[in-house]
Amino acid sequence: MRKSTKQRNILPLRQFLNRLFNYGIFALIMLIFSLGLGVIGYHYFGKLNWIDSLYNASMILTGMGPVDKMNGNEAKVFASLYALFSGVVFLTTVAIFLSPIAHRLLHILHVDEEDNEEN
Repeated sequence: MRKSTKQRNILPLRQFLNRLFNYGIFALIMLIFSLGLGVIGYHYFGKLNWIDSLYNASMILTGMGPVDKMNGNEAKVFASLYALFSGVVFLTTVAIFLSPIAHRLLHILHVDEEDNEEN
């Protein structure tokens, strides 16, 4: 007797949690890299101390908005580019982290290519 699609395609809980952990680590690495890029940029272009650079980069990366006023054209250009970059990175990171959950949910609901091919 054939196993149902649900039984054949859903990962066991332990493997699913392992996959979720791996995706979470990758998402965390992306966030740390992006935050580091912002801290260095705010320190170098904005002439802010390290703590203020971290604060500004964190606020921009999470979508809260700028804190300190940027003086000089280079600082303003960096802040603009970093804000655009941060918006994309934050949404991408959330999508990467949630993708194993969405994938599992689709399998549970039987929405997969194998079902479409049988019809």
